Amino acid sequence: MAQKKSADMSAADMTIEQQVYDDEPGLLSAFFAAFGEPVVYVTRTMKELNSLFFITLKYVIAGKRRPAEVIAQMHEIGNRSVVFIAVTLGFLGMILIYQAGFQAMKITGDLTLLGALFLQLLMREFGPTITALMIATRVGTGMAAEIGSMVVTDQVDAMKMCAAEPIEYLVVPRFIASTIMVVILTILAVLISYLVGSLTAYTAFDVNFRTYFDLSFISAFDVGIGLTKALAYGMTIPIIACHAGLNVFGGSEGVGRATTQSVVNASLAVVVIDFIISGLGYVLLALL
Repeated sequence: MAQKKSADMSAADMTIEQQVYDDEPGLLSAFFAAFGEPVVYVTRTMKELNSLFFITLKYVIAGKRRPAEVIAQMHEIGNRSVVFIAVTLGFLGMILIYQAGFQAMKITGDLTLLGALFLQLLMREFGPTITALMIATRVGTGMAAEIGSMVVTDQVDAMKMCAAEPIEYLVVPRFIASTIMVVILTILAVLISYLVGSLTAYTAFDVNFRTYFDLSFISAFDVGIGLTKALAYGMTIPIIACHAGLNVFGGSEGVGRATTQSVVNASLAVVVIDFIISGLGYVLLALL
């Protein structure tokens, strides 16, 4: 009797173990789950960002005009970023000119095209892209944290209950201000970096200012592609930052996640947009 009871218990244990084993996902299922989760997340996020962008454009065109709020955001995004951008791009200009001049002296010894090539590189790539990355770091985190704090304290829900659209009141002023100020900051960054580079070239390599300030390599294409990138970055950063803030959950910990997500996604978007616009620009230039 005891042996039969023991055998029944062993069979029951084996049945439970077999059921647990059958319930565990296989290696192939685990692989597709691990691969599919980020794909689903990216697809959903891109869809939400696209929807937020077009809703924001709708309110920019047909919504209420709030110039005071736009000016306040322009001050926050632009004026308070001037020193940060100037210092960053100034040191970048010094470093790039010194490295380029040092390499040119070792290879050819000719520095007559140093300023012309540097200005072209600044306008096409470094000016708008580095400026946008700095703005995404300083301003994007602030947008995400501010809106996220409003979400966790139910201020956004209160706006909805009062028939006020959060996108119109929170996203649109930041979108307009960022679009304008990133373009202006990009122009300022190019000028500062180029001027600091001229001082470095004169001090380190005795390059004459007349030789350095050579605009012969600059064309309308260079100016156009640089401004196009700045405009695209200015519209992208607030959309990504505000999206991260509006989707906060979990209290203060969620606000921290939103700020991190804002920086990572905005920086990645800047790099991807840089690649797309540069590729399309060179294809268009080849066709012309």
